[in-house]
Amino acid sequence: MTEAGIKITRVFDAPREDVWREWTEPDRFADWFGGDHAEVPVSTVAMDVRRGGRWRATMFAGPTRREIRWKGEYREVVAPERLVFTITDQPGEDDWEYVTVVLTDLGDGRTEMVFRTTLDAPDEVREQALCGLESAFDRLAEVLR
Repeated sequence: MTEAGIKITRVFDAPREDVWREWTEPDRFADWFGGDHAEVPVSTVAMDVRRGGRWRATMFAGPTRREIRWKGEYREVVAPERLVFTITDQPGEDDWEYVTVVLTDLGDGRTEMVFRTTLDAPDEVREQALCGLESAFDRLAEVLR
């Protein structure tokens, strides 16, 4: 990997409104966000989906069930097409990155999702993050079928 950040484009066989709900409703988000190698109990997810609103979710990852406490703030909410939020698993408030999710209605009940994050980390960390995201988005595709 040579550029900072991660960009993933996926096409889902689901209407844009359904994909939007997966990103903005706690019970739906908890079902796919951990992918196949992690669990996100719905009881740990809170989402105040509006500009300035906060969100949080606790993930138990891998065979050791390492606890990861995700949190952030919504910076831009344009339903059902664009969501921009911060994300961190660090205890301080200054160490975060931006995530942008853009959903495009392709017609015929299909939606293109362009996911971007500003993660600026060593290649090994970014590769791990990419693997985790790909697993989560695979799970999202299953849920949307």
